[in-house]
Amino acid sequence: MENYWAPMWRTVQAEPELVGVVPGFLIQPEKLIYYIGRTHIGIEYVGPERLTEMPTGKGVVTAQYFDYSLKECNLLNEIIGLDFSDGTIALPLPPLSEDLVLPTNAGFDELERLKWNWAAQEMALGLNTGGLMAPEGQFTRIVNGRFFDVGESGLKVRYIRWLDLIPCKYDGSGDEFDRFSMDLSIFSGLAKMDPRRPFPVPDDFRLDRLQRVNRFVELLGDRSLTEPRITSALADKKFEFILRMRFSATTVYPELLCEWQGGKRKAIKPDFSVVGPDGFADIVEFKLPETAGVTVVGRDNREAFSAQVNSYIAQTRVYLEHFDDPRNREYVQKTYGFQAYKPRRFLVVGRRWHFSNSAWRAIAADHHGLSIMTYDDLIDGVVAQFFAQPAHQRFKPTPRHK
Repeated sequence: MENYWAPMWRTVQAEPELVGVVPGFLIQPEKLIYYIGRTHIGIEYVGPERLTEMPTGKGVVTAQYFDYSLKECNLLNEIIGLDFSDGTIALPLPPLSEDLVLPTNAGFDELERLKWNWAAQEMALGLNTGGLMAPEGQFTRIVNGRFFDVGESGLKVRYIRWLDLIPCKYDGSGDEFDRFSMDLSIFSGLAKMDPRRPFPVPDDFRLDRLQRVNRFVELLGDRSLTEPRITSALADKKFEFILRMRFSATTVYPELLCEWQGGKRKAIKPDFSVVGPDGFADIVEFKLPETAGVTVVGRDNREAFSAQVNSYIAQTRVYLEHFDDPRNREYVQKTYGFQAYKPRRFLVVGRRWHFSNSAWRAIAADHHGLSIMTYDDLIDGVVAQFFAQPAHQRFKPTPRHK
């Protein structure tokens, strides 16, 4: 507080133009996480990347700490929390590392499988490493670091917005106490520089959107993912552009409750109503990216969708039936302000490799007004609007095995 936080706060107060520049979590952290090791004490910041106004200073900050000083270990690998044992050696970090991307070997393979967009990420990339190491006696800072591994639940992502590792001296010779000592004078200089050092976010519109697509791809890599988590993410302003761009929509409405105006039937609630420039809405329904079993069954020339896929299609038919009734259409127009007559239905399910049999396209063509697409079709349709070809094909990192 004496060397860093209070001087930085006073600097931003005295120069209001810095409010939109200084990393927001340095002024108004939501959470501080302390890591205690034998060579360094770590402080990780969690909170907003940007501020719109100077806070009052009366907020509550959650603090958490982890003590790794009781065992011999690589503190930085413990902080990251992923298994880099299949790599070679731990990389010693310089005093400042920005935009670091470090997958384990298994994490790299999973990112490739998920078609994570390497070309979209401004990064310092490490491959086939044994993790990271903070050199003894050196102040080390990680800003905007992303780390990947894979486990039973799929892709594991560790994101570090801002981590300061302060060198310390550890004395464990005492019978009752361990002693730590550190020099905090470096923070007096950082208090002058950091308010003028914005958090690294893409200035380019295209890169910003493509990196957000990467964040969505990372979400899809979680095998414990649920349908509500998918729709909730796509309804967020961070990802809503995916639906706007893919379906040429001017407005996107998530989970609107559409009551039946005749009879006592349960109201429908499509995942998304995407309204085009003509004021008419189409329906987009999302299922899981991982499907249970095969999607196409039957012998040659007698192929059909699996029972699971057919149940998804049946759900979208109810939506079509709903909007065939003019009373229901009038209710939706009065309540939500758009028209929905003969809406096209889009079902997003599975990955492209789940529908490898070309017969599925012929089967899908039998369902009038329904388009079945995979999450790869969804993502590539957005990426293609930024590149002449899918960006994941434009750049490949050097193979990790050599």
